[in-house]
Amino acid sequence: MPLVTSTEMFRKAYAGGYAIGAFNVNNMEIVQGITEACKEEKAPVILQVSKGARAYANHTYLVKLVEAAVLECPEIPIVLHLDHGPDFETCKSCIDGGFTSVMIDASSKPFEENIEITKKVVEYAHDHGVVVEAELGTLAGIEDEVKVEAHAASYTRPEEVEEFVSKTGCDSLAIAIGTSHGAYKFTADQCTRNEKGILVPPPLRFDVLEEVSKRLPGFPIVLHGSSSVPQEYVRMVNGHGGKMPDAVGIPEEQLRKAATLSVCKINIDSDLRLAMTGTIRQFFDEQPDKFDPREYLKPARANIKELVRHKLVDVLGCAGKA
Repeated sequence: MPLVTSTEMFRKAYAGGYAIGAFNVNNMEIVQGITEACKEEKAPVILQVSKGARAYANHTYLVKLVEAAVLECPEIPIVLHLDHGPDFETCKSCIDGGFTSVMIDASSKPFEENIEITKKVVEYAHDHGVVVEAELGTLAGIEDEVKVEAHAASYTRPEEVEEFVSKTGCDSLAIAIGTSHGAYKFTADQCTRNEKGILVPPPLRFDVLEEVSKRLPGFPIVLHGSSSVPQEYVRMVNGHGGKMPDAVGIPEEQLRKAATLSVCKINIDSDLRLAMTGTIRQFFDEQPDKFDPREYLKPARANIKELVRHKLVDVLGCAGKA
């Protein structure tokens, strides 16, 4: 099937109590690992491209990689989505360039300005058959060119969501309930340590999510900054020359709970990068005489595939939903 929008995906996910995985892609091996897992598990998927990924790999290359995945995996629905579009011009470029979904992130702007910018994107996107994700509330952390200091983060205000969605016409809404961008989502001071000495982050604000859901019944909610930062890959990185002390993510059981509520899309990025980086570090540590990229990228791709498979089955609950 050709690229699709997320409309039908989200309708089924909301009704079925699961979420669609939205995975950021930057190169061929990441695209392959994600889509091969989704094909085998019969799961719908959203492949996301950020502004940083477009600058790194080029818009055309990324679109063609996703189009190749569509040809190789005709059984599963695939959305091509712009992640954290910073302005109308970037969103327009992606809409005109073959994307089926875009996010306009004007969450750092005052409420009325966020509405104005989002509405402009929505009008253009809908005229071209493309859906729009918007954001209310601001997540802390770093992801590509999105950088927000902890003191500038803010939870979504449930009392604002009805007006925002009504005035903008957006198709889904990213909210802030305590997730955070990047692999260093929380400081050690924000966490507690369990009996094994492992950092445990503060719980997500499910009260905010539940209140938003009451005010927007049936409306798809999105979680950004939702990588779990698998500790086996943190240990792999650190065990082979890396320095990532106290990298900690969102507990998977909290993401699974969110997926059973109104959250229809969960963004995952840092986990894939950790899997790739840890695998490559281990490869060169154990085989320092190797130099062929195919030799070290092949196991990295395999580990990404298995990580995605785990997310589809055990966290998102979307395996078998294609």
